[in-house]
Amino acid sequence: MPRFAMLAAALLAVMTGGPASAGDAADRAAILSGYAEQAAADDPGFSGFTAARGEDLFRTRWAGGDARTPACTACHTEDPRAQGRNAKTGRPIEPAAVSVEPDRFTDIDEVEKQFRRDCDSVLGRACTAREKGDYITFMQEQ
Repeated sequence: MPRFAMLAAALLAVMTGGPASAGDAADRAAILSGYAEQAAADDPGFSGFTAARGEDLFRTRWAGGDARTPACTACHTEDPRAQGRNAKTGRPIEPAAVSVEPDRFTDIDEVEKQFRRDCDSVLGRACTAREKGDYITFMQEQ
């Protein structure tokens, strides 16, 4: 891409909120805040989300779910910035990393739908509020 076109694209992104608008970050922060309130209610010792626990959740091979999806990496690959593929249907899956998909984790209904389906498939149970917050926190750093 010529330099002028790159500069124009960058300026347009800044003027329009760009691929990662402040609204996306605020919506994600609100979702995390809700999960933090829920996590604190579930566990008075809750002291915040960590990317390390989120990465562990993402990479761990679980025994309770569907054998085709023993880990999040079964569909999302080892690199959350890469496009994945649904292990059951073969359908492409957009990257989970916020750096690649800035609007990821910004719609609470969509986030809850994904966690409900994917936690059951991978873990064989619902994810806790802490697990959801940790996962999102990890994906924000990717």
